[in-house]
Amino acid sequence: MTAWTAPFITSDADLGSAPILRREFTLDDGHGAVTGATLDVSALGVVEAWLGGERVSDHLLEPGWTSYEWRIRVVSHDVTAHLTETAASSAAVLALVLGKGWAAGRLAWGGGGGWYADEAAGFAELRITFADGHEQLVATDTDWQALSSAITADQLYDGEDIDARLRDASFLTPGEVTTPSVDGHEGRTSAVRTVDIGERELVADTVPPVRPLAEIAPVEVWTSPSGATLIDFGVNLVGWLRVVASGPAGTVLTLKHAEVLEHDELGTRPLRTAKATDNFTLSGSEDHFEPRFTFHGFRYAQVDGWTGTLDELRSAVTAVQVGSDLTRTGTFESSHELLNTFHDNVIRGMQGNFLSVPTDCPQRDERLGWTGDIAAFAPTASYLFDTRAFLGDWLRDVWLEQQHADGVIPFVVPDVLKYSPAEDFGTPDATAIWSDAGVWVPWTLYQAYGDTAVLEEQLDSMTAHLRRIKGHLSPEGLWDTVFQFGDWLDPDAPPEDAAKAKADPGVVATACAYRSATLVAQAARLTGHEAEATEAEELATGLQAAFRQHYVTDGRIRSDCTTVYALAIVFGILDEDDERRAGDRLAELAEQSGYRISTGFAGTPFITDALTQTGHLDDAYRLLLQTECPSWLYPVTMGATTVWERWDSMLPDGTINPGEMTSFNHYALGAVADWMHRVVGGLSALEPGYSSVLIAPQPGGGLTWASTSLDSVHGHIAVRWELVDGELLVRAQVPEGVTAVVRLPGAAEQRLGAGSHELRTPAAVPAA
Repeated sequence: MTAWTAPFITSDADLGSAPILRREFTLDDGHGAVTGATLDVSALGVVEAWLGGERVSDHLLEPGWTSYEWRIRVVSHDVTAHLTETAASSAAVLALVLGKGWAAGRLAWGGGGGWYADEAAGFAELRITFADGHEQLVATDTDWQALSSAITADQLYDGEDIDARLRDASFLTPGEVTTPSVDGHEGRTSAVRTVDIGERELVADTVPPVRPLAEIAPVEVWTSPSGATLIDFGVNLVGWLRVVASGPAGTVLTLKHAEVLEHDELGTRPLRTAKATDNFTLSGSEDHFEPRFTFHGFRYAQVDGWTGTLDELRSAVTAVQVGSDLTRTGTFESSHELLNTFHDNVIRGMQGNFLSVPTDCPQRDERLGWTGDIAAFAPTASYLFDTRAFLGDWLRDVWLEQQHADGVIPFVVPDVLKYSPAEDFGTPDATAIWSDAGVWVPWTLYQAYGDTAVLEEQLDSMTAHLRRIKGHLSPEGLWDTVFQFGDWLDPDAPPEDAAKAKADPGVVATACAYRSATLVAQAARLTGHEAEATEAEELATGLQAAFRQHYVTDGRIRSDCTTVYALAIVFGILDEDDERRAGDRLAELAEQSGYRISTGFAGTPFITDALTQTGHLDDAYRLLLQTECPSWLYPVTMGATTVWERWDSMLPDGTINPGEMTSFNHYALGAVADWMHRVVGGLSALEPGYSSVLIAPQPGGGLTWASTSLDSVHGHIAVRWELVDGELLVRAQVPEGVTAVVRLPGAAEQRLGAGSHELRTPAAVPAA
């Protein structure tokens, strides 16, 4: 591993803009041509690197957000092509443009910021190799120069201001540089100074970069009843607008972003204090604007200051979708078009919220790495995309935060809330589902990819979480003594109190603790840690006994609602008789609700599995395919293109939910897609990493066909089934080295090897 020694540097004066750090250098002479060059860059904040007059890469918001108190990523770029045309003894320029980002910008809804750094600072080490093996190092130090830029304001929540009159490309090339001044913005230069990063460790970047994922043209441009100019991009996306504009110098274009319309105007209330506004000042010539130090969650934009026609605006604006560039691995499709749209929405929501860290939402004054959301969604995420590096790196921050919080896995990772506490949640401590992410996510990665390394690396974190739970158990052996989110966002909870759910929080927490204990026991045994395995098993045994004694009476579970039955069934905490009775009661409650959703964050990922596991497949399908509010498909009928935070983020009359916390892009409630892949599509893992798979589609709900596929670590696996003349026809593709067990209704179990297979069963399969 590279031993980086260069200091971080920043401007020695306030330049009134995002600073440009610049170093002109001369290639060493007498060593032949440049044969290789590597640029390592980092920042407290975010950095965009330029070399030889060009951007080094299309990466965005580097080096991303980590628990900056203890580690900062360093990103390596091969920049050989930027220097091979430069002759020996010739001058070249290395420049870093710095934004506030997560380190120096405002974070969380409390209004504060700069939690990790007072100002943005940059780091660079450029290693140039010559034909004779000589190496030249160009690195950040106090010989660099700082310049003002055309970026006069940048915040992740609020947006970016760019004044094209202040642009000057002379900083990219050798020689004198100019810094234009206009309207109170004085172009300035400054010396630089070093920034002490303390004991923070510099670590090699291993995660997929944030980069542009798609470009989306407007689908409609119109004038609202109030006279505002509005643009619809057709889908809820995360990114920004690229604009080409001409007009009198000093004209300001103001772009405001929002996910929805309300009363035919831009619906900005859900943004809370996030301004989500970019301001572009024209130079008098044709200007190209594109912010890169902010991002917005939006479908609609309002453009103020445009003097051309609506058609001209439509041609001038493009939405740029950005996110961490994960490799797509899983697919799903069926004969049910609303279900297909819902699955598309799950994917789009994940792409928008997997941006450096797995966030809750991408639009309001939050965008934090909420642990409860990824605890629910990790199985779906790890089927749809390759999440090994992305979530594996995030888990390192989970453990770092724990080690500095007495074993507590916080509500968000990185934990900015320790600087800006959420008073409504009391004193932070371990809490079910949210803190359980430290166990459930590594276990999911092991199941998805079959590599025990993640369990080995995270076992101390997993065990520490269990010990924190153990320290909070009541004398009865229940986890009911500290703050719990419980079944957060139960649809029956009032808009202003998302934690006021039907499910008893102690029941939820104790069931989750039991699941975590059983998983830690398995992880410890798989990695050869017998003492930890025994400790976890003993805790699981005690939790199970306490749960059955205090919460279960004749198959009824305290608070008698869908979530408590779903968790108890799927986590295996009940005995056989009570599980059967719990399944029957769960089905009864689902029917009583009219097959409308009655679960929140805790129960939603598990309710369809609980119904299926206890013989109530038809009830699971009726729940899945319900279109009335609250349901998974209700938002689809309302035009949603991502999964909502609340089941009714938008009310049936088209108004926004009155709750302060309302997002139209949250992936957590899309966790049911995991069940869709396994049960509707019919593909699941029998062994970790899909070295052995189960092909077992369970048709229902009136679907006539479905298909799913996965690019696993062993190769491409695919299942497609359809109902043809009363028969179930299944086509399967199995890669080399993988065995498949096939279980079809009314047919004997079969084993298949590699290859393409077609199977039929004459069993009658109801089509509705």
